[in-house]
Amino acid sequence: MIAARNGRALAVHRVRNVAVNPKSAYFMEPKEQLLTWQAIEDADLEIGAIYHSHPRSEPVPSETDVNLARQWPGMRWMIVGLGADEPEIRTWRIVDDAFHEDAHEVDDG
Repeated sequence: MIAARNGRALAVHRVRNVAVNPKSAYFMEPKEQLLTWQAIEDADLEIGAIYHSHPRSEPVPSETDVNLARQWPGMRWMIVGLGADEPEIRTWRIVDDAFHEDAHEVDDG
C-alpha cells in the first residue's frame, strides 16, 4: 500500500502476498492489511494507491485485478510490469468492470 497526503506518495508499506500461487495471483495477508491500513490512518495519511507486480505480463489490470478492485471503489492501482527488459509502472482506476489509466509522476526530491 502507498501512503499519501494530498495526492503525494510519502511511504510504501509492503503487505505479504498469501495467495496459493503468489507468482500468478496476489491476496494480501488480512491481518497485515488491516494493521497497515490502521498505521497509515494513525499517521494522518490516506491510502494513495495499492500496488503489485505482473511478473510476466504488461502492467494492465487483469480480470483478477478488476474483481479485487470492487472492494475499494475509486482506489488507484499501481501495477509494475516485470515482463520486459525494464520494469514499467502504470497507474489505473478501476470502476465496476472498466478501467482507465491514471497519470502518475515520479519525484526524485
